[in-house]
Amino acid sequence: MNRALFLDRDGVINVEVNYLYKIEDFIFIDGIFELCKKYQNEGYFIFVVTNQSGIARSFYTQEDFDVLTSWMIEEFLKRGVTINKVYLCPHHPEISGECNCRKPKAGMIFEAKQEFDIDLENSILVGDKERDIEAAILAGIKESYLFDEKGVCKKSKATKIISRLEEIYKC
Repeated sequence: MNRALFLDRDGVINVEVNYLYKIEDFIFIDGIFELCKKYQNEGYFIFVVTNQSGIARSFYTQEDFDVLTSWMIEEFLKRGVTINKVYLCPHHPEISGECNCRKPKAGMIFEAKQEFDIDLENSILVGDKERDIEAAILAGIKESYLFDEKGVCKKSKATKIISRLEEIYKC
């Protein structure tokens, strides 16, 4: 079985921008490439698991998301990092109804497990919202980090609350 590093997108890979879909608005978070490189070098698969309700809300299209995602993957590749797959939930409960993929549910994580034979117990998730951490717990991921750049979160079910990504990879 394979281990994986699961990353939320908005707020972990890039600076949070409501309903981000334009390349010119995408700003990478300091340390994201180093974090991914460290775990990739240790044999981890790297996955993005992202809620994108802006699609259901018609703020942007699936094609807009795909263009931005392709660009993002290329930026990682330029730095020697392979994103093995990006999983997205395009739904919103009030518009699309309930689904199994929208975090805090673990559908995207379970899909990666099936597709890539992932050992979830020995995998890691980094998210910036408690719903990310809840999805990790539901999936059986034992190590999770709540990335809180502003340092305002005092309580989480995560393994650790961090304010800089290097707190994970410099351990």
